[in-house]
Amino acid sequence: MNGEIKKQQLRKMSCELSLLSRPDGSASLSCGDTSMMASVYGPAEVKIAKEQINQATVEIVYKPKSGMANCAEKLKENLICSTCETAILACLHPRSSISITIQELQNSGSLLACAINVVCLSLLDASVNMNFMMAAVSCVFTENDQLILDPTLKEESSAPISMMFVFDSVSKSILAIHTSGLFDKTKFNSALVACRAASDEIFTFYREIMQKNFSKS
Repeated sequence: MNGEIKKQQLRKMSCELSLLSRPDGSASLSCGDTSMMASVYGPAEVKIAKEQINQATVEIVYKPKSGMANCAEKLKENLICSTCETAILACLHPRSSISITIQELQNSGSLLACAINVVCLSLLDASVNMNFMMAAVSCVFTENDQLILDPTLKEESSAPISMMFVFDSVSKSILAIHTSGLFDKTKFNSALVACRAASDEIFTFYREIMQKNFSKS
């Protein structure tokens, strides 16, 4: 077997918008038992040292559930920041900052994908101008070469190969990739196809959440 899909459904998602009063936008997102929260401040005044003449400065702070941020969290910040810089229309707000804080609440697998998706929801809640929405989907290959979408922490820990793809909502182009383990082109392509198809469910979820939010206001 080379890429047989064992689990092709994403775990149930639930979201709450505007749960914090001080930020310009905020969201919490649960994917199965994995839970994250994000808040957005800005566009706002930026420190001169970080000022960019032609666009807004995007800043990401990732806070683990407990303890201090380590190298793993810094890598998450860098990947999420570069993805957000592509998605946000930063050129509309030169010499300003868009600051995003991500709080890890519960890690039950596919944590980085959940973090990226909650950031997208918080940006939408803050009405930040964007080129497109972004959706992240994780997957793993088991020892038997079976593909599992949106894996749990247990499934991740026993898997020799893991991948995460981030797609845009316009053309489903790849915005970012994060992988671990050794794999061939066939496995990569089968994971890409499965994750890209699964991103449709996430984009639909975003639209439904925003429609419900607008109907309340």
